[in-house]
Amino acid sequence: MMWNHSGHLEAFLGVPCAGGILHTLNLRLHAHEIAAIANHARDRFLIIDDVLLPIYEKFREIANFERVIVAPYGCGSVPHGFLNYEELLAKAGDDFVYPDLDENEGAAMCFTSGTTGNSKGVIYSHRAIVLHSFAEGLVDTFGVGQHDTVLAISPMFHANAWGVPYTCTMVGARLVLPGPNVDAESILDLIVQERVTMACGVPTVWIGVLDALERNPGRWKVTETVRIASGGTAPPLSLIRGLDRYGLRIIHLWGMTETTPLATTGRLKRHMLEWPEEKQYEVRAKQGWPAPFVELRVMRPEGEAPWDGETPGELEVRGPWVAGNYYESPDQAHRWTEDGWFRTGDVATMDAEGYVKIVDRAKDLVKSGGEWISSVDLENTLMGHPAVKEACVVGVPHPKWQERPLAVVVLKDGAQVSGDELRAFLGKSFAKWQLPDAVVFVEAIPRTSVGKFKKIALREQFADWKWE
Repeated sequence: MMWNHSGHLEAFLGVPCAGGILHTLNLRLHAHEIAAIANHARDRFLIIDDVLLPIYEKFREIANFERVIVAPYGCGSVPHGFLNYEELLAKAGDDFVYPDLDENEGAAMCFTSGTTGNSKGVIYSHRAIVLHSFAEGLVDTFGVGQHDTVLAISPMFHANAWGVPYTCTMVGARLVLPGPNVDAESILDLIVQERVTMACGVPTVWIGVLDALERNPGRWKVTETVRIASGGTAPPLSLIRGLDRYGLRIIHLWGMTETTPLATTGRLKRHMLEWPEEKQYEVRAKQGWPAPFVELRVMRPEGEAPWDGETPGELEVRGPWVAGNYYESPDQAHRWTEDGWFRTGDVATMDAEGYVKIVDRAKDLVKSGGEWISSVDLENTLMGHPAVKEACVVGVPHPKWQERPLAVVVLKDGAQVSGDELRAFLGKSFAKWQLPDAVVFVEAIPRTSVGKFKKIALREQFADWKWE
């Protein structure tokens, strides 16, 4: 349980090489949930930052660790009763012998973020991580090489920081680890000071970065284009355009804890470089096409959906680094087909070029009067309005229509706009019945432990909304 720093990277490599399984704990979860996950995983040892010990104290009585090892990087001291990480390393001899491991043995473990129910464990084999790292190094995915300096903003407990630490180590890229300093200004400082060529993080991180750039013109000068790998949720088109102006070029990707996580990247194909700019942006906003060795299909009750970019269905995926089951969760076996396809729970379309567009999570679609409304499309369009910083759309119970969309909006500093004006703005792109019936302005939108908008919290908060 550590922030992104050098000691965490040592554990990323050292634990699997020693024959153990590295299980990264999400330090942003509730203490009881952390303990439940650790006990479910049968974790034996905990390596923890000294500054995170107050979190540990909240669950130490219900967690079954044999030893707790403290990394003294914050306060510099280790309390009595704990092992000192640096002292253990200093005492170690040079007689270590690497165990003879099979490539299919477990190397690392992550639990899902629990956005669709209880967290579930996924174990990654040595083989899966190696193949995944090779794929991330390819030009048409992350394109990471020895000349790159990569800023890993994604927490190392979030699907192994998307595999970036492993890939950077494999190819010899320079890796920048920000610790707990992931506010927009600190990120921009690191990008400039360390001459970062690539960074990875969820869209909410980059929304804050764009806001900081616009509020502080001229403060940060990016001299070379920085590739931004962004996933978790779809980045709004306005965000992609806005960051382009500052030399930060988003490469949209999609994946899950269950896919290690890379499954697609939204690179443009060669012939698309001749397309008009608007059409290129439209493609870049999609989740993209499969990484090598990954297979995707969009399924409906009657079979596979046509590649027309319009017919939605559930996205299914399989490949050499896609999980084949959850750890000790036999009740989840239905998530896999008999021939090995993982049912993601994402609703998507596939176009003639093979590009996937996630319409929504199945549970986040708004069902109004028997018709489905995509919350993602509404959100991304709302965030294209010049006054809007963030927007989240959820389905709220309605006495007549079953559900109606409610928009929850955060405005940019000093900006003003009414709900009716935002509805009129949306009306340029959506039918009247698809528009949110109400707009609520808030100071902040709740986030999950990995930085996504926490829609379940908003649905609970506005469950008793009184429609006019």
